[in-house]
Amino acid sequence: IMRNISFGKPIIGDEEKRAVMEVLNDPILVHGPRSKEFESNFAAYTKAAYAVSVSSCTAALHLSYFYYGLGDGDEVIVPAMTHTATAHAVELCGAKPVFVDSERETGNIDIDQIEPVITKRTKAISIVHYLGMPVNMDRINEIAKKHDLFVVEDCALAIGSYYKDVHVGLLGDVGCFSFYPVKHMTTAEGGMLITRHKDIAERIERQRAFGVDRHYAGERKTPGVYDVNMLGFNYRLNEIQSALGIEQIKRLDSFLGKRKDNYEALSAGLKDINEIEQFVSSHGDYQSSYYCHVIILKDRLAEKRVDIINNLKLQGIGTSIYYPRPVPAMSYYNEKYVYNDNSFPIASWISSHSIALPVGPHIDVEDIDYIVQSIKKTLIETK
Repeated sequence: IMRNISFGKPIIGDEEKRAVMEVLNDPILVHGPRSKEFESNFAAYTKAAYAVSVSSCTAALHLSYFYYGLGDGDEVIVPAMTHTATAHAVELCGAKPVFVDSERETGNIDIDQIEPVITKRTKAISIVHYLGMPVNMDRINEIAKKHDLFVVEDCALAIGSYYKDVHVGLLGDVGCFSFYPVKHMTTAEGGMLITRHKDIAERIERQRAFGVDRHYAGERKTPGVYDVNMLGFNYRLNEIQSALGIEQIKRLDSFLGKRKDNYEALSAGLKDINEIEQFVSSHGDYQSSYYCHVIILKDRLAEKRVDIINNLKLQGIGTSIYYPRPVPAMSYYNEKYVYNDNSFPIASWISSHSIALPVGPHIDVEDIDYIVQSIKKTLIETK
């Protein structure tokens, strides 16, 4: 019997719906108590000293570099294999992303290639925990300390990822999270920035809301009277989104547990297929958040990737690609900075050879068995 298994799907229950309706029955839709509560709950979950809610992970990244004063002539080390937002946040500040290739085992940034591209213009390192697999942050921080660099962790796919029992996002200077619908939890759109540093949190809290010196809730002695003492954006998370977040974080451990079970079952089911490779996952100091399961097609099978994806689609299995090209191969970056086809061989290999499979909490054990059997059947038919 054919199934309908989407790649990702938000899990929204009656609690979330009720929470949203409560907000809509209140007069306060922005700058209210729920955003504060959500921040507090997220900080408690990750054990962060400070959490600042924002409109997206991209906003969190942009605010991080804006806080740091990044500008024209500055450079930031960025992994070639990531979502374009990771690089856009640097570009939007007028700085230049300097791309680094991936390591083959995990898809994460190749740490050995970072120091050779550091120059006197380098101001920061952007770290992406690719698909939720943590980067070796001890090595990153060692490089950052040596060269006096600011470390931004892009944790868009890494809620629930830990390095040496510390939640990712707390190992660099700031950590940026996404609550997009297919992520580990959702606020429809939205993001969060966490940090150990009070000065960063306090300044970014103001910069996400125009640089206004007094917010609405209880800070203004006279209504409508405030000052603007810094440049800022409109990057707030509203009360409806925050209400969703408050309910979603209550369910996060169960979501993450289901992802882990699904990932491990899928990994075990596919391990004997010689025509594919799988990334290294959780082990020792590294605890993944299991965003999705990526298979890498070997040799000539990669040339038939589109056929394989379409075949799986016909069998009701949703897939994705993380990511369709390395960021420096995207037209905007390639036209501006001009890279050749061999600049980032591992990232290019991952882009052109991989298929991302679903492991979200909307999937059950029977679905996993169905995916495994469908892949085996499809690969035999595709040879």
